[in-house]
Amino acid sequence: MNNKCRRYGVCAIVLIIVWCMVMGCTTPGAPPPHEPAQTGYKTVHVSDIDIAYNEYGNGDPLIMIMGYSGTMDLWDPKVILELAKHYRVIIFDNRGIGHSTSSDKEYTIPLFASDTAGLMDALEIKKAHVLGFSMGTIIAQELTLDYPQMVDKLILYAGDPGGKEMISPAQKDIEALQNTTGTGEERGKRLFLEMFPEAWLKQNPDPSKYFPKVTSMSPAVNVKRQLKAMEMWNGSYSRLSSLTQPLLLITGDQDLLTPPGNSLVIAEQVPASWVVRIRGGGHGVMYQYPDEFSDIVLTFLKDAR
Repeated sequence: MNNKCRRYGVCAIVLIIVWCMVMGCTTPGAPPPHEPAQTGYKTVHVSDIDIAYNEYGNGDPLIMIMGYSGTMDLWDPKVILELAKHYRVIIFDNRGIGHSTSSDKEYTIPLFASDTAGLMDALEIKKAHVLGFSMGTIIAQELTLDYPQMVDKLILYAGDPGGKEMISPAQKDIEALQNTTGTGEERGKRLFLEMFPEAWLKQNPDPSKYFPKVTSMSPAVNVKRQLKAMEMWNGSYSRLSSLTQPLLLITGDQDLLTPPGNSLVIAEQVPASWVVRIRGGGHGVMYQYPDEFSDIVLTFLKDAR
């Protein structure tokens, strides 16, 4: 997947978030006090910024890195709750996104990785499991390559290696993302067809039943800077063989935005790797099958060597 294709893929997520805010997508019912809150957060100073974060549960730390433009409330609440039964789960807003502040520093993937390492230092975490989603996977890869002593086990959900080794979305999917015709609702539905398999959407037509409540948007200027950082990233492929951490790659077998073959490209370079394709899953497989997703992560964290 070249940088142009990456632009189309990540923009789909931004547009879906906007559409959900307009259409009022919410998770049904108010969560009990012990569940992940959609409002309220803590902050900690890291280098030249303040990072907004939340944490749940106890045990070994599990750092979760969100994808492009997404805030920490985009994590599926069911997944967070299940993982927090066994681990100290930490979610946060990347630099300049959501409630985290920014600075004049040029946005780069290594900078985002440094921010994550700084967050761990500020929370006095010497080593943690790391889980990245979509763009969060390239930050997670950079973190593991640049700070290997800080990463225990690595999980890449909808990940790719960047660079010329990336596998592109199909041309029809790129054209679907570029299509601006129709009403806002019609366009939103088209975008959901890129995020979720059509057959699954027919059985689950109400986003409020599975998509998290979107409570805030990120400054457009910082979203643009984040996208530029992704486009400038040279990828990890040539460095992946140096990874020694156990690696889990989770992908939906019908992911149109990050084709599942990308997980195999990465796995072929990493000796200690697991690849799990979830049947019937799209880019949003975490929202489709949160229980299965959590079980896969927990099994890996418990059993991988």
